[in-house]
Parts: sequence; structure tokens; C-alpha cells
Amino acid sequence: MKVLKKEADERLLIEAAQKDPARFADLYELNFERVYAYVVRRVRDRAETEDLTSETFQQALANLKRFEWRGIPFAAWLFRIAANLISDRYQRSGREVSDDAAIDSAQVSPADIEDVERRATLFRLVEGLPAEQKKVVVLRFVEQKSIKEVAREIRKTEGAVKQLQFRALTSLRARMEGANA
Repeated sequence: MKVLKKEADERLLIEAAQKDPARFADLYELNFERVYAYVVRRVRDRAETEDLTSETFQQALANLKRFEWRGIPFAAWLFRIAANLISDRYQRSGREVSDDAAIDSAQVSPADIEDVERRATLFRLVEGLPAEQKKVVVLRFVEQKSIKEVAREIRKTEGAVKQLQFRALTSLRARMEGANA
């Protein structure tokens, strides 16, 4: 029953945005973390992920009138747009498309959606961490800096960085378990 209500709510949001593009903001808020998580898993570069996520929503807004509700989550349509943008970007740059980026963009499996939902939840939870813990998590796991580099950047000892990281990960783990319960 809960799934049906969620689908009905999403459908109403889509129909409202199709009539009034200003209402697209609701769809953006609902799906931003999902699209970001989908893209970051495939390109693994923060700046490129931000660009591609932005482009995905720009294309979605530009093509929203052509979207037809077929009972498939709106996020799947956004993932298809993102996959096409990733593929186009790799082709333009002459780089090989990675296996993850080369997935059939028309097929988004339930496992893909579940993984993206988990990542989106994690992104939201990281945003809720205290500022110093959030900074350490971003520097360590998004920017992939060493403990030493993080310590230098935030002007703390390596021990302090390790403690902040430990507290952040402990908090995130507990919150993720709570979110999945």
C-alpha cells in the first residue's frame, strides 16, 4: 500500500511539473541524491559528477513534457538520461567507457535502484554530521586524501582526524542501520 501511495504521489508531482515547470523543483529535491549517487558510482570524480548531475536535471526539465508515466520510477528515467550523458562524455573525450558506465541505459535493475537509494541515504546522513566530521568524511572518502593530508588541510593532528573519522563513521553506521530498519 505504501508503494502505491509513493507512486501516486510521484505521478502527481510529474503531472504538476509538466503543467508548470516551476514545480520541477519538487522532483529535483526528491531525486537529487539518487542521481548524484548513480553518477558518482560511475565516474568517481567529484567535479565531473556535479556537472553530469546538473546536466541530467537540465535535460530532464527540457524533456519533461515528453515523459510518459508507465509505472516505472521517475528516477529510472533520470538514470537513463545520466547514463547517456556519461556515455556521451566518455565518447567525446576519447576515453574507454567503464563497465559500470556502459550498462544498458534502458535497463535499470531493482538492485541498481536499491544501491542508489542506499547511497542517497548515506549522502543525506553525511550532510547531517557535525561540520568537522563532515569535512573529514568528504576529504577522506570523496576526495580520497590521506589522514596526513586531511590533518594538514583542517589544521588538526592526525590523531584528531582519526578520532573525527571514527566518530563520523560510527554515527553514519548507526543512522544507516536505523534508516534500513
